[in-house]
Amino acid sequence: MDHNSYADAYIRGILTKTKTIALVGASNNEARTSWIVLKYLLGRGFTVYPVNPGLAGKEILGRTVYRSLADAPQPVDMVDVFRNSQAAGAVVDEALALAQLPKTIWMQLSVRNDAAAARAEARGVQVVMNRCPKIEWGRLSGEIGWGGVNSRILSSKKPAMMAGFQKLSVEKDG
Repeated sequence: MDHNSYADAYIRGILTKTKTIALVGASNNEARTSWIVLKYLLGRGFTVYPVNPGLAGKEILGRTVYRSLADAPQPVDMVDVFRNSQAAGAVVDEALALAQLPKTIWMQLSVRNDAAAARAEARGVQVVMNRCPKIEWGRLSGEIGWGGVNSRILSSKKPAMMAGFQKLSVEKDG
């Protein structure tokens, strides 16, 4: 697979089928990107298991932190890697050693390990590198467009909401 660009349908498919996520490299520091992404994913209804051996047994955002992927209480659909590119290889190998493989390995912005990606894909696991699920969800759902980003129109006006229940979702076409 060409990991230089991803079709929207590929990313959308992953995000709509994913229910459980192990976030490797989770931080309890609110200023860290991993904490922000963890909070965002929880707010979008995902079940997220923070993984960080240095914080194992503690809680982040009310979620117990686990020492390793194998310690998560249930199999996960996605492993979100908040480690550097070199360390991502070991995380992928740990994920591939699980009794039930995740469907997706997702490496965060600036994280790319082509050899690890090839090992995962050889086992039938989808891979995304150098992307953030928070950003991709916001982009595909239109949420980012609310702030004038990605809409080609900048405005200080708040978007008009229609009557009734509205839900941002990546489950729409196009």
